[in-house]
Amino acid sequence: MRAFITISGTSCASRAVLGLALIVASAGCGNDGAPAGAPGPGGAAMAMGVEAIPLTAKPVERTSEYIATVRSRRSTTIQPQVEGFVTRINTQPGQRVRTGAVLMEIDSGRQQAAVAGLESVRAAREADVQYARQQADRMKKLYEAGAVSQQEFEQAATAVQTTQAQLRTVDAQIREQRVELAYHRVTAPTAGIVGDIPVRVGDRVTRGTVLTTIDEAAGLELYINVPVGQATGLKPGMLVRVMDDTGQPIATSEVNFISPSVDPSTQSVLVKAPLQSNAPFRSDQFVRTHLVWTSAPGLTVPIVSVVRINGQYFAYLVETGEGGTTIARQRPVQLGPVIGNDYVVLGGLKEGEQLIVSGIQKIGDGMPVKAVPPGATAAQTPPPAGGEGR
Repeated sequence: MRAFITISGTSCASRAVLGLALIVASAGCGNDGAPAGAPGPGGAAMAMGVEAIPLTAKPVERTSEYIATVRSRRSTTIQPQVEGFVTRINTQPGQRVRTGAVLMEIDSGRQQAAVAGLESVRAAREADVQYARQQADRMKKLYEAGAVSQQEFEQAATAVQTTQAQLRTVDAQIREQRVELAYHRVTAPTAGIVGDIPVRVGDRVTRGTVLTTIDEAAGLELYINVPVGQATGLKPGMLVRVMDDTGQPIATSEVNFISPSVDPSTQSVLVKAPLQSNAPFRSDQFVRTHLVWTSAPGLTVPIVSVVRINGQYFAYLVETGEGGTTIARQRPVQLGPVIGNDYVVLGGLKEGEQLIVSGIQKIGDGMPVKAVPPGATAAQTPPPAGGEGR
């Protein structure tokens, strides 16, 4: 193409305009109509830098999550053995007590009066026994002297035995009432930490009233209710993990008890697992647990390495295309549960394949890529030179 321009004027402004027009026309002739930024003849498409990892099998656990309750094997519920009004509380919630410590007292005035009355009766029975013995001694001397009959002597001896039996009966009644009196002082049956005390001084309590609890931090265990439909796979020694709010394990244990019967109210099977003495839990606390059913080798992929299109999950693999170029190949995959930050692969991938784990939003199926290990700098590969011009 040639540009023919006639200059009819000699002004400086006209010369500048005509010079700019010649430059634009010359540039248009040099690119032969090719779009800007595209590789020239003989060039190749630019390869996108991505990070890739080899797929390797590792132990994959099949787990189920349950809400468990922490129980203490040394937890004691304190209930009174008598009825009456609370007159004194000698402890407070959270206090550590020893065995036999008096926790609270219940009004015992009536019981004390009953014991005092029986002790008065006992004094009278003791007097009866002493009098009967004196009579028996006199009757024995008179009988030996022939002044009384044998029947009168035997009656006196029988009176001694009768009064002694009456005295023993009163003694047994006194012991019973003293035991009953001791129940008015509620004591700790075991050592431990006192729980909540729902009663106050002046409250009337019965034998069914819960006064407080005493728990010992040692001896905690997990109570896990497993639905009966899943209970067929239970067995002693199964691994149990206690998880925190972020999903990280904070304690581990093993199943040591499986109930032989089903709870009729929940249709679940009770499973127990002991906790270490230094476990950071309290009695009656709810915790998240993972019960590990099986552990077998399997493939996992990072959550960020898959995309979902129309309900189907896809992953990108590094493969060799035509001419030996490295390309990204999109492949449908079947995924299982999430373990940490990874999906469990159920199908679609094989061990040893190169999985693209970054930059998947910038690539497509069949696009040239340059794979580098995770953490390495993946720069775009420029196309080979296609000539300097004509």
